[in-house]
Amino acid sequence: MSLRLSTVILPYRRWHEGGRSAWVRAQRLGFHTAYTYDHLSWRSFRDGPWFGAVPTLTAAAAVTDRIRLGTLVTSPNFRHPVTLAKELISLDDISGGRITLGIGAGGTGFDATALGQEPWTPRERADRFAEFVALLDRLLTQDAVSYEGDFYSAHEARTVPGCVQRPRLPFAVAATGPRGLRLAAEHGQAWVTTGDPKLYEDGTPEQSVRALRGQVERLAEACAAIGRDVSTLDKILLTGFTPDRNRPLRSLDAFVDFAGRHRELGFTEIVIHWPIPDSDFAADEKVFERIAVEAPAQLD
Repeated sequence: MSLRLSTVILPYRRWHEGGRSAWVRAQRLGFHTAYTYDHLSWRSFRDGPWFGAVPTLTAAAAVTDRIRLGTLVTSPNFRHPVTLAKELISLDDISGGRITLGIGAGGTGFDATALGQEPWTPRERADRFAEFVALLDRLLTQDAVSYEGDFYSAHEARTVPGCVQRPRLPFAVAATGPRGLRLAAEHGQAWVTTGDPKLYEDGTPEQSVRALRGQVERLAEACAAIGRDVSTLDKILLTGFTPDRNRPLRSLDAFVDFAGRHRELGFTEIVIHWPIPDSDFAADEKVFERIAVEAPAQLD
């Protein structure tokens, strides 16, 4: 299988001041999917402009017609499965069936307290995530759902007409721990990782490759435990958070080398950040464009 190349466009620019043009250009450059982050605010961008993921993707769907679109990732931090399902069905319809839902357990950043709640413990995040994904799966595949869980409820929630993509739009489940990997095996059409965060500051690219190999092996074990062939699950690497950081975007050769090493681990999709000046995602736009246009052919 050819390695797919995708991008993630952070929603920090006004639509008519560069926001729109990035999504249009992403399609022209031939990216497989253009994702965006689903946060209320994020890290160093907290005190600057930051727009909502679902309206942004809706606008992107209206100005593109081929490229897939999605979140990387949505989490339960400020979402409820019932309202999210309705938005996703609408978005899938508007896009003509081009939406992928990247979904994860969330963390302890700004989203975790923006609604006034105390941050959840790691165990509570995992518990909520399991219930969230299972309920969202039902809502997107059944016309009416009633459910009473430990964290979420639904009372005769109607989700007609459902997704354009059947039986529902694909889930790309972000996970590295045992429970998350089981969720990916059970509900995912894809699995997402950013690598081992413990290696980001002081690790080496070689250590990162070994850690990712271990994650892929544990994913295979989770799939085997439920009788699923792990090859039926796409494997997505969101770059920028391994010890390599942004170095693979310094040249076409550097990227092809990086992507090739990770394809050998079993990854089917590599996601690179759209360049943002004066940030951790700064990159030469001409090199970025060359990677988008030329790298896929070299990785066939």
